[in-house]
Amino acid sequence: MPLYKIITVDQSTKVLIWKIEESYEALCEGIELTDHCQDRVNYMKSEMHRRGFMSIRHLLGILEYTDHDLYYDEFGKPHLKDGKQISITHSFEFAGIIISDKPVGIDIEKQREKIHKIAHKFINAGENQYLNDQNLDKIRALTVIWGAKESLYKLYATAGLSFEQHIYIAAFALDYPFIYGAINYKDEITHYDLSFIEFEGFTCVYALPALEF
Repeated sequence: MPLYKIITVDQSTKVLIWKIEESYEALCEGIELTDHCQDRVNYMKSEMHRRGFMSIRHLLGILEYTDHDLYYDEFGKPHLKDGKQISITHSFEFAGIIISDKPVGIDIEKQREKIHKIAHKFINAGENQYLNDQNLDKIRALTVIWGAKESLYKLYATAGLSFEQHIYIAAFALDYPFIYGAINYKDEITHYDLSFIEFEGFTCVYALPALEF
């Protein structure tokens, strides 16, 4: 079973990452999907997406959940029936979940040169300034920012939220895995603590509400 990593963030929060090495058929063994999720996976054209979808169900099983404990709201945000918060991600051969008592978001991204071409769609002026001022590996740094904004977008789950205009990631260092982020949307500002890890050319970022002191 290719459980790749478990991260215990705090007493109520865990991150689980799966390396997808099995075939789709092997991943289906022992998993019973709801009718809704079976329809979803049946209509997926990408074999990799289908394998990612099923590997998420194995991660749920490690924490003693099944597909029947999971449901999605009108925004597409996943929820657990016991009230725990969950966020889900998969990218190529990796999949991950984060489960907590608090609102959470997670994203896994492959570090690729092509991120330069889409950077203008999610980087704001302040982020662009510190990226230019600091001697950072641009592909890695941009992937961290993209993953951070994607995880916050999943956590916030509100239509109309813009990566560039509403989500802000403070300057950070690639050798220090903690980030500060904020969302400024409709005159409300919320603050978040994020962490990132890098492995095998991938970046995983996960987000929780900032601790209040």
